[in-house]
Amino acid sequence: MLYIVEDDVNIRQMESYALKNSGFEVAEFADAAGFWQACAQQLPELLLLDIMLPGEDGYTLLQKLRSQQRTKDIPVIIVTAKSTEIDAVRGLENGADDYITKPFGIIELVARVKVVLRRAHKPQNSLLQTGQILLDDEKRQVLVGGQTCSLTFKEYELLKLLLLNTGIVLSRERIMDKVWGTDFEGESRTVDMHIKTLRQKLGESGSCIKTVRNVGYKIE
Repeated sequence: MLYIVEDDVNIRQMESYALKNSGFEVAEFADAAGFWQACAQQLPELLLLDIMLPGEDGYTLLQKLRSQQRTKDIPVIIVTAKSTEIDAVRGLENGADDYITKPFGIIELVARVKVVLRRAHKPQNSLLQTGQILLDDEKRQVLVGGQTCSLTFKEYELLKLLLLNTGIVLSRERIMDKVWGTDFEGESRTVDMHIKTLRQKLGESGSCIKTVRNVGYKIE
């Protein structure tokens, strides 16, 4: 079951129609209150969340979702109508798994949902691979094209985080939190520097790490 929280009835119905036609069960809500009532009965597999909502806005709902043990792992795709990227950055910082900007196409919407669901349902595996990059977490070893790649502790953790979220944009703040910890007082420039050295050590495969302007990084 997928939940949609969107106050614009036309957009909500379009999203619901597209997802139902792709084989998903969908429940729609015009505000946060309806969503929380439904969660008391059944948690969704994924939440498609509009930012600009009446009453409790999307940011507040997302923060509350991530702060509660029962709901903290629900995958969330935020939807924003604004053309600037600041909404996407803020959403990712608050724990969203991905974002989509209005207007968007039905094909893009369904594809984003499927990708996030795959990541959420993917079983934990000690082997992570993208292209020529293979990370063996059990051996704590990285191979690039079959050759050992020597990484520092932080470079290794950074690469692991990216591989665990292949195809998903991670904000600098989220990377800082996951790799350096919430108490780390460094600047986001630290992330940029480690990305640079990681790309260099990965050689040609370093091009798999993409910069998402004003947001962060992803590997694909």
